[in-house]
Amino acid sequence: MEKILASIITIGDELLIGQTVDTNSAWMGQKLNDAGVWVQRRVAVGDDKEAIIRALDEEARLSHIILITGGLGPTADDITKPVLCGYFGGKLVQDEPTLTRLMALFEARKLPVLERNVAQALVPDTATVLPNMRGTAPGMWFEKDGKIFVSMPGVPFEMKGLMEAEVIPRLQSRFTMPTLLHHTLITTGMGESFVAERIKDFENALPGHIKLAYLPSYGLLKLRLTSVSPEKTSAAAEMKTAFDALRSQLADIAVAEEDLPMGVILGKILLEKGLTAGTAESCTGGKIAGQITSVAGSSRYFKGSVVSYANETKMNLLGVKATTLEQYGAVSEQTVREMAEGALKALNVDCVMAVSGIMGPDGGSEEKPVGTVWIAAGGKDNIRTTLHRFRYDRARNTDMTVVAAMNELRKWLEL
Repeated sequence: MEKILASIITIGDELLIGQTVDTNSAWMGQKLNDAGVWVQRRVAVGDDKEAIIRALDEEARLSHIILITGGLGPTADDITKPVLCGYFGGKLVQDEPTLTRLMALFEARKLPVLERNVAQALVPDTATVLPNMRGTAPGMWFEKDGKIFVSMPGVPFEMKGLMEAEVIPRLQSRFTMPTLLHHTLITTGMGESFVAERIKDFENALPGHIKLAYLPSYGLLKLRLTSVSPEKTSAAAEMKTAFDALRSQLADIAVAEEDLPMGVILGKILLEKGLTAGTAESCTGGKIAGQITSVAGSSRYFKGSVVSYANETKMNLLGVKATTLEQYGAVSEQTVREMAEGALKALNVDCVMAVSGIMGPDGGSEEKPVGTVWIAAGGKDNIRTTLHRFRYDRARNTDMTVVAAMNELRKWLEL
């Protein structure tokens, strides 16, 4: 069965200069993939007529579906709509349902309606209007030479509403989609090249329609199997067989069998075991707690954190001994163990993570270079300490420490 291919074009100078991070493409890619559409290209262009036209022409040569976000606002720099109008050979006309919805929205908010706001109800007469129930600029569906083009606002909340209510259902009714299946194994403790060497026979034996991807990230390695098949039931069974074989070969380094953040993985284990946790953080400045509490429902298993960046805070709030700090230093096995012991008492939890390290760019020594981190994880009767040596800049060292600390507690919980 032929793959249904899509390209995503994001429009806006702010994307090119880094002022705005493009989160739309990642979300759209996930939704399209779930629906059986294979995203093969993502392109960002500025607010420039010729650049937009070039992108439309090029992506139309490559894909069945071209999704466009951005440039539909009420200001002069929002040029997507007139460019599309010219590209598809139409003229702008007023869409009454859009105007009615727009007027009602402004009236409900007791805001004056400007001429530029009313102009958002103008749409090319060559477009099928997709009602935007979350904003003022409608989506627009065009067809040309057998290809489908869909233009949506760049505001993520509005784009997501249009994708879920209008775009995905229309695409599913138009195309017969193949089944796209993904299954991800998360591992830690072994580098990408060594994992690849271990499973080279497994990888070579995979059928042509199942691909293996290696995705390293912050001390973790994700191994993603992807299958493209016309029939869902047999594809799912075949994928399970392949994944079970992969998992069995990497059982000693496996972390999870789902593509989930470490905070979610750790939270699920704590919930299953009915335990509560907390953190004592020095070098990470509360980021471990932030990762955990970003998960809805984390209050059921996470009680809090002591961010003890300064030595006096380690002593006053966690009970770290002054003699320990003087003799061994803040970045030491002895200090991080006392931080963990103090956090267990201060937070009244079943288990904790404690971290202390040198993130850089300064502060390192020959004995303790930048990237040196001590982590303690465990409970009242058993606290385990580990030394980690990261080799990156301050931001990445911190992110690596956050993941490593949660993984150390995960390993302790699964003892």
